[in-house]
Amino acid sequence: MKGYDSSQFEKLSVAVDLLTFTVEDNRLKVLMIKRDETPFAGKIALPGVFVGVNETLDAAAVRGIKEETGLKNIYYEQLYTFGDVKRDPRMRIISVAYMALVPVGQLDYVAGERTSDAMLVDVEDLLASRRSVAFDHKKIIEYGRQRLANKVEYTDIAFHLVGEEFTLPELQKVYEILLGRELYKANFRKKVADMIEETDYVTTGQAHRPSRLYRRK
Repeated sequence: MKGYDSSQFEKLSVAVDLLTFTVEDNRLKVLMIKRDETPFAGKIALPGVFVGVNETLDAAAVRGIKEETGLKNIYYEQLYTFGDVKRDPRMRIISVAYMALVPVGQLDYVAGERTSDAMLVDVEDLLASRRSVAFDHKKIIEYGRQRLANKVEYTDIAFHLVGEEFTLPELQKVYEILLGRELYKANFRKKVADMIEETDYVTTGQAHRPSRLYRRK
């Protein structure tokens, strides 16, 4: 590298932003924090951190979600890279977004470093409203929400949000929440037929007719 001078080039920073989706009260929600720092102090945002010089993107994602919400042992996958020139008022910052879908019972979150609060925010309500969100995080959420709906079509991620045993109406409701649309009962059951199997059990202790319980194959 003799003769190479890095000072000839402008510097930029890289960050990671974390999308943690879940379903609560039959609504798709995303974990967000309230910023305690400028810029956008007091605004809601996705948890995120700058990537260290000697740190991998994946390591920064693990560190970032723990520092800002206390969460750990969550699997995140890379979603997309956001690099609009003026997406951050401080400097040129490129953000690599990560996404996870987690049962709400596993989200033991708290307000962490650089935050004054952490909360689950209704995704559809947020995207439909004019509520101010820090940086371009509403755009990131919208992109992640669409990716999530697409993944439901060709993967079994919906099963992550039901128990080991479930009724078909319960599973269909999760699919509908993640897809953002209602499904015809017959078409849905045909779609999942090869992924499930009946158990010998039915629901009990309910006012209506008992329903057959199923499990994932």
